[in-house]
Amino acid sequence: MVSSATQELEQAIEPLPVWKPKPPVDAPALSAEILELKRQLNAVILAHNYQVPEIQDLADFVGDSLGLAQQAATTKAAVIVFCGVHFMAETAKILNPDKIVVLPDKDAGCSLEESCPPDQLRALQATNPNFHTIAYINCSAEVKALSDVICTSGNAVRIVEAAPPEKDLLFVPDENLGAWVMEQTGRPMTLWRGDCYAHVEFRRESVLRLRERYPEAKVVVHPESLREVRDLADAICSTEKMITYCRTSPAKQFVIVTESGIIHRMQKECPGKEFLCAPVFDVNRMPTDGCRCSECKYMKMNTLAKLRDCMLHLAPRVDLPRAVLERARLPIERMLEISSRR
Repeated sequence: MVSSATQELEQAIEPLPVWKPKPPVDAPALSAEILELKRQLNAVILAHNYQVPEIQDLADFVGDSLGLAQQAATTKAAVIVFCGVHFMAETAKILNPDKIVVLPDKDAGCSLEESCPPDQLRALQATNPNFHTIAYINCSAEVKALSDVICTSGNAVRIVEAAPPEKDLLFVPDENLGAWVMEQTGRPMTLWRGDCYAHVEFRRESVLRLRERYPEAKVVVHPESLREVRDLADAICSTEKMITYCRTSPAKQFVIVTESGIIHRMQKECPGKEFLCAPVFDVNRMPTDGCRCSECKYMKMNTLAKLRDCMLHLAPRVDLPRAVLERARLPIERMLEISSRR
């Protein structure tokens, strides 16, 4: 006899249409006001792939952490409006210390950033003077200032391959991304014990069942996911490379194993293709909510109204001590230089 828990799990495996919160009823007016404020302020709006659709549609650039950092490094705008999470806005400020950087919600944080306090990192570094610290961009400005080079999921393999061979590598703070990079490069590293709460909710059972039900679908997985999920992937890549993979693949159906906000851009850039969200589960292998698609609670804190307000008041504003700005800029510039090599 099949238990009710098993039946619930079986039902939860079925992919659901991507849940999209309805935009506010005053979205057209808010959007018009935002665009006018952008003109008046000589501002640029940068948005991460996980932002709500109405923010993505207003942004000057939508992309992953690497693309957003590259845009922030080259913008001529006087004001940078960063629709993402706090560490991303900090990165923009580090690259533009004399410009105004604002973000819609000051409390939009990151579980990875929280997992790596700078004092604890400093204590670990002191145990091995030969450490070469590679920090995933999902960390605080203070942690960046303690690092030798920054990486993103899109360039982590290249950054590790470029690391000095005589050094002992310390990779912080995402242990899943770090483990995947070790698999790709064969380079041993000491891994910080941190993870993205939104990505570790994906489980092998749900992805495997979707693969069985949709054998023609390609499974595309973010490297912040657990190895049990990565092992089922047809492609493991950053959000930007996910979009490129889906656009260029002859396949018409894809199981997307990352935050569901990216589906909006995929549907715009890959017309005629179908995207299935892998359900997410808690530690007891049960659905986490009624939607069952993955959403980062921090990314979704940004709204059109908050975007308008932050531009209207130029707050919340990102400011950092000059010493942190100067020290954190070095490993970011090193990343950008390595990423630009042919």
